[in-house]
Amino acid sequence: MILFVSKYLIPKQFRGVTIYPFIILSKEEDKRNKTLIYHEKIHIKQQAEMLVVLFFIWYVIEFLFRFLYCKNWMLAYRNISFEREAYENEKDLNYLKKRSFWSFLKYI
Repeated sequence: MILFVSKYLIPKQFRGVTIYPFIILSKEEDKRNKTLIYHEKIHIKQQAEMLVVLFFIWYVIEFLFRFLYCKNWMLAYRNISFEREAYENEKDLNYLKKRSFWSFLKYI
């Protein structure tokens, strides 16, 4: 994991983005936000187990299906299986130790 801050690379409505092996944050103070960092670490694990490219293909396709269904950009984003897994487990700092392979499938 390589962590850095760039307010120019992050869309305004988000605080962080993960592109394996990088976690990019929009604000310096977010480096101390354990919940946000752990959320992004979950994405690092998801991306690694899907060989990065498959993760992003799946992510975009699932987002498009969810957007077509609910017609709401933010609701579609929050219901992507990868995001649901990360949001639900971001406060459990032991989650990655017990997480099984492709656990995001439980959130589809």
